[in-house]
Amino acid sequence: MRPSVSQGFTKSLAMTVLSEIGDKTFFAAAILAMRYPRRHVLSGCLGALIVMTILSAVVGWAAPNLLSRKWTHHITTILFLSFGLWSLRDAFKDGEAEELATVEKELNADITCNSREAKESIKVDDDDGLKKKHRPFLTQFFSPILLKAFSITFFGEWGDKSQLATIGLAAEENPLGVVLGGILGQALCTMAAVFGGKSLATQISEKIVALSGGIVFIIFGMQSFLSTVES
Repeated sequence: MRPSVSQGFTKSLAMTVLSEIGDKTFFAAAILAMRYPRRHVLSGCLGALIVMTILSAVVGWAAPNLLSRKWTHHITTILFLSFGLWSLRDAFKDGEAEELATVEKELNADITCNSREAKESIKVDDDDGLKKKHRPFLTQFFSPILLKAFSITFFGEWGDKSQLATIGLAAEENPLGVVLGGILGQALCTMAAVFGGKSLATQISEKIVALSGGIVFIIFGMQSFLSTVES
């Protein structure tokens, strides 16, 4: 029986929200939004996450054509159970604010090295309409800040738990549903980070998020383990 779009959508949405809330890219978006125009940070971060979601779903969709359906099913089951145990371990580990501190330190180092360029870019963005009209058309949409947010988010997500989980989910469920659910989940998390700012990031209980994510991953893993594989 072909997996339904709605089932893939629901699973992908739940998995994405619980994986991305409190993730390093979530903190990066929150911190960048405090220092740069929000529209550029939101566009860059969300654009990177959408591209990553689509790429991951394509890889997951192609996996059964490269490996047998049985093998992809077993690999997906192992991935979900492993990520579930990983998240539960993180939930009971000390050092709840370490991720935020680490991301902030890395971004501060990068921003210090490029402070002059950042100030000039912000100055241009805050200028009146006359100056904006004289800027090249593409520069208005692809600013250095947008590209910075895109690259930080894209490479931060590469090989991350949520990317691998999306690949596994797309191999099991309907890829279209996985893409739609993943994009909606990424949009919700990114907007919360950008508009909520660092205050929201510091109020999030990483233990609760990690615990919830671990439970969801284990449920997905058990469901995959108990389901039958089409030959």
